[in-house]
Amino acid sequence: MEILVAWHNEYRDISFTPPSLKDRWTGSRRVFYDRFLPLLQSMLPLRIVEVRPIQEDVLLLAHDEKYVSFVREVSRIGVGLLDYGDTPAFPGVYEKALLAVSGTFMLVDLLRERGGIGFNPQGGFHHARRSSAGGFCVFNDIAIAARHLSRNGVQRIAIVDIDAHHGDGTQEILYRDAILKISSHGYGYGFYPGTGWIDELGEGEGQCRNINLPMPFPSGDDVFRLVLAFIDEILERYRPDFIIVQAGGDAYKGDPLVGLRLTDNSYYAFSLMLSRYASKGIPILMTGGGGYQPEVVARLWALMLACVSGKCIKELGPIDRETVSEPGIVKAMQSRIEHLRKKTAECL
Repeated sequence: MEILVAWHNEYRDISFTPPSLKDRWTGSRRVFYDRFLPLLQSMLPLRIVEVRPIQEDVLLLAHDEKYVSFVREVSRIGVGLLDYGDTPAFPGVYEKALLAVSGTFMLVDLLRERGGIGFNPQGGFHHARRSSAGGFCVFNDIAIAARHLSRNGVQRIAIVDIDAHHGDGTQEILYRDAILKISSHGYGYGFYPGTGWIDELGEGEGQCRNINLPMPFPSGDDVFRLVLAFIDEILERYRPDFIIVQAGGDAYKGDPLVGLRLTDNSYYAFSLMLSRYASKGIPILMTGGGGYQPEVVARLWALMLACVSGKCIKELGPIDRETVSEPGIVKAMQSRIEHLRKKTAECL
């Protein structure tokens, strides 16, 4: 099974974070490209896809024209903010954001035609909304890719987002679309972005196509195991033709922005689950997403890519001891899943 990895010489350096986090964001990409990509190439059927900028009108699949023009203008001016404080503007931010989307867009077309597995380390910008940036995200490549697939005849598209922060932008843009959106994320008072509760189930054609699995802090591997079983249950019922994954690594223990306690055992189990779908010929597109421990995040991406392809590499993990949550946290997650199970049984 061929693996396609997006590459551009700017992908090592693109970041839409504040300066204090830039080295962590770019560090994950650099470690992946410099250390783990050569290992994957030596052991798996992997091909590098050189990214070329796509047509700008593709952005209108998910964003309104006024917002796209705003980003273009702020990019020209080169100073300020794209939102209310998280996402800085700088000279060329528009072109770099378009380039990030281009990797995801090119891979989704290749996978639609040929099948296989794809990965864009500079993808997964799930906080970008239709008319605004947010959470270090400018343009929402996930929503753009899903809409593109839908408009090209792919019937049953599933998005699975395991970043520690809820994919609020993806949810907002696709809330009324008949595209399955599943997000597992941390949830608690004051935690960004504050959305992603179990009662946000979609509207119109998107009713029951928006499933949130909010994990209490500080959930560990045992809680994610419950979450993963339910994700698998939903996917089995939905029978997707194409799966898009936001593979953020910030739910891993010790991430400086989060407070969850997952280990590589959770990411390993997640990738084994996805490998079952890949083995049936279902294309799977992975995007990088968040995570601010560069060495850890790059290894998790490599681990997942190998295992999703059905060829796990021992030295990539799992190497951690599984984490265990307090009984009250486990019980709370069980209750949330049971609520969702009853709701989705009525309409999915």
